[in-house]
Amino acid sequence: MKQLVLSILISLLFSISINGQPLQRVTPQQAGMDPARLSQVDKVIEESVQAGEIPGAVLAVVRDGKMVYLKAYGNKSLYPATEKMTVNTIFDLASVSKPVGTAIPIMQLVERGKIRLTDNVSMYIPGFQPWIDSASGRKIEIRVIDLLTHTSGLPPYAPVQEIVEKSGAPNPDALMEWIAKCKRDFRPTTNFQYSCLNFVTLQNILQKVTGEKLMEYTKRELFDVLGMKSSAYNPSGDLVKMVAPTERQKDGSVLLGRVHDPIANILNDGNSGNAGVFSNAEDLAILAAALMNGGEYNGKRILGKLTLETMTRVPESVKQQGRSLGWDNFSSYASNNGNLFHPEKTFGHTGYTGTSFIIDPVSKTAVILLSHRVHPEDKGSVVRLRALVANVVAGSIIK
Repeated sequence: MKQLVLSILISLLFSISINGQPLQRVTPQQAGMDPARLSQVDKVIEESVQAGEIPGAVLAVVRDGKMVYLKAYGNKSLYPATEKMTVNTIFDLASVSKPVGTAIPIMQLVERGKIRLTDNVSMYIPGFQPWIDSASGRKIEIRVIDLLTHTSGLPPYAPVQEIVEKSGAPNPDALMEWIAKCKRDFRPTTNFQYSCLNFVTLQNILQKVTGEKLMEYTKRELFDVLGMKSSAYNPSGDLVKMVAPTERQKDGSVLLGRVHDPIANILNDGNSGNAGVFSNAEDLAILAAALMNGGEYNGKRILGKLTLETMTRVPESVKQQGRSLGWDNFSSYASNNGNLFHPEKTFGHTGYTGTSFIIDPVSKTAVILLSHRVHPEDKGSVVRLRALVANVVAGSIIK
């Protein structure tokens, strides 16, 4: 009997250990990386903290599905009190939500036969206007793939205050009605214009097809599948205690557990296609491992192999724009990739709050840099830091 109880206890302890460390930890040497070269990243990030560019950060480096480096820097909070950063800190991912929380679920619907990339948006959003040639009157429909690659011609953002004054808040329907009828800036696929409205529209397509909120679908079909327990929209309960605050508000409070982006926060109440996911470095490392392993991690699959290849490849029709389906490969926004990873196949995304997620599928390396440059004020900068960190990580690869 005692042996049985002991066996059960050992099994439970082993299970807890495994669940507490979802990715296998290895040394840089075991991952084919030079530890001395890799450790130079510490000075790069610490100098950014000391310069006041960011309050703090968490860095995770994944190689071939294994965690090589996980470290916290600086402070989680500077206001209303100073609190040290920890590796399990949860961040407002801002626009990193676009590929993580929206594009991956959309691609799941594609491979399940629910939608096509070439479907017109108007199939799902009644009254969604096409682009109209002012000279000839010719109409060109905007398609799902145009939204994913930011080649739709939709304007970058919506007039949040104007919509609030007219329709109230939160009001997701009023936002979508505005997007459906707003001016199109160019003919689809002829240009690139980064737009949050593309991904709010994708959110609404997903919700029409599935009959549920984006946040509910993504939790069930992505976060829960991979065991990403620190990832959520509108985090609550114990998760909020782990969240890094963002900007100080006029009343002296800070945003904590509420998304920073105005469209997502005010009009969409946290359930938004353009922003809204909160996560930490370890959860994103799990996702990176799955994306570097053909869509599967630990026996759990989120995408098929060919789906993932399609998603992360820049379509030939918009090759010059440098955007794949939800990801950035080599557009003008891709400076976070640095200078040393593969120039075309590397994919990733950045977030306004200071987050960054990149994967080089050729070297099977992921760099996850999470910071909150908007705390306590929206004045920090991480543009140069992201590239410097990527270069140090890439430069440490020797095998």
